[in-house]
Amino acid sequence: MARTSRLWWCQFPASLRRVVLVRLLGSLGAGGVLYLTPLVFHRALSATAVTEGLALAALAGTAGRFASGALLDRGRASSMPVLMAVASAALGDLVLSSAGSVQAYSLGQLLLGLAMGLYWPAIELAVSLTAAPGGSPRGYALARTADAAGIAAGALLGALLAALGLIRGIYGVDLICLAAMAAVLLPRPWPAAGRAAASSAALATPLPLAAWIGPLLPILLVSVVATAVPALMQSALPLDLVRGGLARAPMAEGGGALLVGAQLLLLLLLQWPVGRWLADRPVQRGLRLSLQAFVLGAVLLALSAFSRAASLPLVLLAQLPLALGLAAFLPTATEAVVELSPAASRGLAMALFSQCFALSSLVAPLLAGRLLDAQDHGVGVWGALALACLLALPLLGRVGPPQADSERS
Repeated sequence: MARTSRLWWCQFPASLRRVVLVRLLGSLGAGGVLYLTPLVFHRALSATAVTEGLALAALAGTAGRFASGALLDRGRASSMPVLMAVASAALGDLVLSSAGSVQAYSLGQLLLGLAMGLYWPAIELAVSLTAAPGGSPRGYALARTADAAGIAAGALLGALLAALGLIRGIYGVDLICLAAMAAVLLPRPWPAAGRAAASSAALATPLPLAAWIGPLLPILLVSVVATAVPALMQSALPLDLVRGGLARAPMAEGGGALLVGAQLLLLLLLQWPVGRWLADRPVQRGLRLSLQAFVLGAVLLALSAFSRAASLPLVLLAQLPLALGLAAFLPTATEAVVELSPAASRGLAMALFSQCFALSSLVAPLLAGRLLDAQDHGVGVWGALALACLLALPLLGRVGPPQADSERS
């Protein structure tokens, strides 16, 4: 078994394995911080204040994403923005570990949001830069599996800390993982991308934005809707669980954290087989599957509020389509962006794609927090999510195949 696992792992290039290791460490630390921070502060702050802090993090991430994309397209090593993200996240963890006011909470979220903005365009592009000869679809399937493994382990560890009454220990776990990431990154910088790293005049001259942004717009619009799902899983779902629904009883903090961890564990189990299966198929298939699964999961969460006896089974059942949707969307959408963008501008393209996460993380928690405070249950939140996913389905017909030109080779 161990030999088989080693042979499977060694089929990937060593450079890709280092990228995946950093993603695993980053996700392990972030798992508890992203999903359990609302539980840390929900007693001291209102739902609106908690979600406004998450929205502030998303806003800070906007600047970080464009800065990261600019560095990448100017030929900087793709590890540089990741190291900058490590430093910003460490400061954010230190602030949040002792925060007791709205101001301190907001500062910590701002630093974490900046870190996420710097991190994602670089870490996503690093996969395509290191995935040969297996190809970036398989590379992204592997990378997203590492993300899922780290997030699930981090959230479950955070749930254990919550059960022990040490929930703020999630920030200490993240600091340890950040230190390990720096230890992997510093000795061997990753490849560079963009015009300074281009090997031909065609790659060295980027196309104007107007020449390639059109085909990319449909996938970006779909991504804004789809990326609202993980944003709501991090913000609205924990708050909805601990508050209860119309008939659903409130869940203890430890139970809510365990349920979130169970969803992430399910995502881990699905990510590699689903991602690998979709790697050999058109991107539209994976995107359609993800939106349909999100609709089903959101409907089940909304229905869970209406029944006391069936509420927990419905919440548990909803985790399957939600996890399936995430497993289908995450690698497929990233590969679509790579296919539809010119090589010399992929840093900017990744920044725009990552900005979809920022936009949904800015808008979705704000709306969810206000709906939760106004209605005192999550039916409106999950109903709105289902409707948005249904409205996004027609956009998939406009996600065309990649143009066969040398600019995207």
